[in-house]
Amino acid sequence: MQPRTYLFVPGNRPERFSKAFTSGADAVILDLEDAVAAGEKADARKAIANWFATASDSDRARTVIRINDVQSSALGDDIALLQEIRAAAVMLPKAESADQVSTLRSAMPSCRVLALIESARGIAMAHEVAKADGVACLVFGTLDYALDLDIDIAQDSEGLVYAAGALAVASRAANLPAPVAGVTPQLDDEQRLLADLVWARRHGFGSKLCIHPRQIAPLHKALAPAPEAIEWAQRVLAADAASPGAAQLDGRMIDRPVVLQAQRTLQRAGQTPFTHQRT
Repeated sequence: MQPRTYLFVPGNRPERFSKAFTSGADAVILDLEDAVAAGEKADARKAIANWFATASDSDRARTVIRINDVQSSALGDDIALLQEIRAAAVMLPKAESADQVSTLRSAMPSCRVLALIESARGIAMAHEVAKADGVACLVFGTLDYALDLDIDIAQDSEGLVYAAGALAVASRAANLPAPVAGVTPQLDDEQRLLADLVWARRHGFGSKLCIHPRQIAPLHKALAPAPEAIEWAQRVLAADAASPGAAQLDGRMIDRPVVLQAQRTLQRAGQTPFTHQRT
């Protein structure tokens, strides 16, 4: 199932890696793009390679590498790193076409691509990007999108409604998980963080980008299903495991949509491992 939270960590700050992976975040994004100055990108790649050399399989599975965009002169070195560490999941910034995804996948055929949509062109091409082979999910880069359109989202998210709907529909049409909501830059404002989450859920998003470990716990608490929903989901999966494809529970047939709903419930409760595969 899809991660609930993705925590960004600058790739040139290896002293923060361990804290990120013990923060409770479902996935950690080791960043080579915006968080790393041009003169420090080589050091960031080295730090990430060193971390991968000793990381556990479970931490590797939770790792996403955000590379530089396809127009960047840094892309070639980023791809060399991905090949060296055999990265399983990559965030592609400024995603605006299926060709960009194909360029990355030609070098890394087995990697799953989290397509970061952060421009008007990206929104206009969201359906094409979502259908590209290897795309695991769409991600909304709200701050860069607002900058591209010159709209103010400091007080409310009204200017994001159209784009949010476009990403939600494109994701569903391509049989992808719900898209990932953008960051909340206010680190010490839990009320704003949770309000942003409520807005995102209302507009079809299923998870959220984070920029500080303190944002993780409040988000997971807010996303957690009720105890009775968790108990129901556990019973559904137990019944399905005992009699796959022909299970009944409380007189109700347990078909695939019911099983999928139960899996999603437990994923929101943090009781199932995440994946970057299409649903």
